[in-house]
Amino acid sequence: MTVTAPGPETPRTDHGLYGPGSVTWRIMGEPVIWVAGFRALYLQALHPRVMRGTWQNTSFAKPGEAWGRFVRTTQFVSYRTYGTMAQVDRAGRRVRKIHASLTGTDTDGNQFRLDEPELLLWVHCGEIASYADIARRSMGVSARDLDAFVDEQRRSAAVVGLDPATVPASMAELDAYYQEIRPRIYACPEAKQALRKSCNPDVPAQLLALKLMVPPLNTLAFASLPRWARKMYGAPGSPLTDVAATAALRMAHVSTTRIPRQLLYLPATRAALRAQRNPAPGRPAKPD
Repeated sequence: MTVTAPGPETPRTDHGLYGPGSVTWRIMGEPVIWVAGFRALYLQALHPRVMRGTWQNTSFAKPGEAWGRFVRTTQFVSYRTYGTMAQVDRAGRRVRKIHASLTGTDTDGNQFRLDEPELLLWVHCGEIASYADIARRSMGVSARDLDAFVDEQRRSAAVVGLDPATVPASMAELDAYYQEIRPRIYACPEAKQALRKSCNPDVPAQLLALKLMVPPLNTLAFASLPRWARKMYGAPGSPLTDVAATAALRMAHVSTTRIPRQLLYLPATRAALRAQRNPAPGRPAKPD
């Protein structure tokens, strides 16, 4: 996800959930975290209720709608990571209100709420596991710092309505969570369809340049998934893929550190916000 740290020209005393000394700010400020955002989406889609609920409620299959959802998610992650407590509270209330109003329908006709703790926990763990894995493989973040990062992210879990005491607080607890839940997850038809669509993303006309950037990011994100996750999608779970993905992640991190941050973040972020607030004729804008 695109997240932008506050600049030195705007001194702050309210650092929100984290702050300059946190592992979260150190990790989330790196451009390579883009890959982790896409990886999280592929991982989260392996829970059939999460994927069906998303598909049924966000018009995921309609042109432009998936991109709009991605932009709104990016905004939420930015506020949650770098916003003041007031911004975090507003963003959290909005997300909790949306989730509480939505339901999905299983293939057997049973309805479920999108704010069920099991589903919220799955989405949280998919996001945090992806950030941690990409940080480890691309930046060489230590095991101690990864544990601290996972623990810090329990604060973000509370923002969406989870009890932090029920959320993994270390890499070991995160791994144990996946060992326990794996027998209950798989790639449902909607997840496989979303994977296919990601190979040729539909982006607004204002951002056509991103159409060339997103497929390589998606490919690297998919290759960085755990072997068991790739196998669920029907792809090989070769150890060679892991080695190649790690090498590519390290190269991506090194190369992006040499590019001024304003060139990496601001044009794409501003254009994405403009595209959302000033949609093409005939397409309504999404509410803030």
